[in-house]
Amino acid sequence: MLVFATSDKGGTGRSVTSSNVLYRSSLQGLDGCYLDFDFGSPTAGAIFDLPGAQAGVLDGGLHSYLGGSAPVPRQIDIWLESERGSLRGRPPGAGRLVLYPGDAGGGEFPTRADIVERCVNLLTRAEAEFDLCIIDLSAGRSYATEIVLAATATPQLRNVVKRWLVFHRWTRQHIIAAHGLVYGARGILATGKQHGHDPRELSESIRFVRTAVLDLAAREMEGLRPEQATWLEMCDERLQELAGRHKVGRTTMLGEIPLDPVLQWQEQLLSNNDVWLHRTANEETVEAFEKLAKQIMNDSAWEGL
Repeated sequence: MLVFATSDKGGTGRSVTSSNVLYRSSLQGLDGCYLDFDFGSPTAGAIFDLPGAQAGVLDGGLHSYLGGSAPVPRQIDIWLESERGSLRGRPPGAGRLVLYPGDAGGGEFPTRADIVERCVNLLTRAEAEFDLCIIDLSAGRSYATEIVLAATATPQLRNVVKRWLVFHRWTRQHIIAAHGLVYGARGILATGKQHGHDPRELSESIRFVRTAVLDLAAREMEGLRPEQATWLEMCDERLQELAGRHKVGRTTMLGEIPLDPVLQWQEQLLSNNDVWLHRTANEETVEAFEKLAKQIMNDSAWEGL
């Protein structure tokens, strides 16, 4: 399965959520890979604590491969190469966990036929090798998005299961931006149609993920003054109404990730030790990652709207 992770704005938690979802999927026994198509900022290696790929690699990354200067893209086995103790060593029953890094100092490049062809070959091989492939795209209407839309419209990938996750924070600006990225001018649906996708089928493969959502019933909220709590409830009601009008409401939402103190300060994988041993991360956040990982693979969650 190919899952494309995108967002219209930076700072949505797209990369850190996608990384944690892939990590949780691997712990559930699936073989997973993460392709860092955030060409302008390939920093997934920092989330996985890979010392040689904090901001991409010096050679053999996805830039080199797609540009034609590397015959095959580099793969990094996270269980073997992460410098974080809780990630070193593949746990019993866990699946593979692999990163395809970008190149350090790389940048966006335009959609060309040869780049699309290499992308098709890459995605075809990755989908055959892994149960779940998450492709983290650059934010906004990027060349990375156009490249994968062109690639997935080809006959080679026509029968492969392809799903899209659009990440947004729970704010007015992010809701409007998420709507524009999918439904607006030069958005995913319009660009996909130009490359040969059926707009209805493509629309049914898209779901939204809310990040950094404040839980009004959480213990941390107990210190609020009554006026503050009432104001937040009113804001939440307005956001729910706005999301519904912009077609990013609950009927199109696949998951919701609560605000977590650890992720506010550091983009990282949340291990069970962070919750139960160190008690720095919230159990609710890990549960949300696990639920989203299962929903991605749950066909009933993707039935036509």
